[in-house]
Amino acid sequence: MTELAPGSITDVSGIAVGHADDRQALTGCSVILAGKGATASGVVRGLAPGTREIALLQPGTLVEQVHAVLLTGGSAYGLAAADGVMRYLEEQGIGYDAGDARVPIVPAAVLYDLGIGRPDVRPDAAMGYRACQNATSDQARQGNVGAGMGATVGKLFGMGRACKAGLGTASLRVGQLVVGAIFAVNAFGDVVSDQDGQIIAGARDSKTDAFVDSSRALASPLVRAAMRFRNTVIGAVACNARLDVAQCRNLASAAHDGLARVIRPAHTLFDGDTVFALATGKVSCHPALVSDLGARVTALAIVNAVRAAQPLGGLPSAVSLQTP
Repeated sequence: MTELAPGSITDVSGIAVGHADDRQALTGCSVILAGKGATASGVVRGLAPGTREIALLQPGTLVEQVHAVLLTGGSAYGLAAADGVMRYLEEQGIGYDAGDARVPIVPAAVLYDLGIGRPDVRPDAAMGYRACQNATSDQARQGNVGAGMGATVGKLFGMGRACKAGLGTASLRVGQLVVGAIFAVNAFGDVVSDQDGQIIAGARDSKTDAFVDSSRALASPLVRAAMRFRNTVIGAVACNARLDVAQCRNLASAAHDGLARVIRPAHTLFDGDTVFALATGKVSCHPALVSDLGARVTALAIVNAVRAAQPLGGLPSAVSLQTP
């Protein structure tokens, strides 16, 4: 199997990542902690999103920093895990000083994993709290972990012909600038190599297990009945650059460009693709460089997510199918 791209979002100083999951129910959540706060924004381009605290991430709002970002399975039910993240941060004395209390700011996004494991078991406040307890600044784990536990890709023909995917992370450096990304990849479409465009994981032929190009297959009216499965790619890009909220929003938009480079089709009616961007403000550099690295590292993290995944829930993965 092709080696994973190096690095982790935790290479950005001040960022920690923790996971909690249920291997039997095939669901989980991942938290990105920025305990000292990070300037942040976010962009939703998928048309079936599940999110929390998205409105306050827009330029011009009162609160410009977040203390954590939650990526979670469980569809809309999984947003409850953010309550556990808030409780953990409150216990640490972390949050926006509202006068009467410190209120942790925790944007969140969900993916739909109810179709592979147990739909009646979803991430909750206890799981979100546990993910915070597990948080570390060490290299983040990848594959079937956290929010990637129930992630799948290539669902054009239904779950039975999909591939197991997961969670991936990577980082890039230019001088003192560090940009990292972490993504849970649960796409409707296929994931392709950022090097040659070949399909790494996606919808499979029912007889040969060979990959079927979902973008081309969409032209057939015979596949349209299968378009009922819920999907979504969710993730975050973090950097140590000095950015304002508007520039963080541009970084999140650039990350979506990286997403579209390696997922085909992307940003569909059946995906809720959501990207958060965080900046810790340690290094002065050109915002265009940060955005360029953000797009590149997003593609690397997404490819890592499928290459690190192992077969699970009766579905093969890229490694089991011996893709390049």
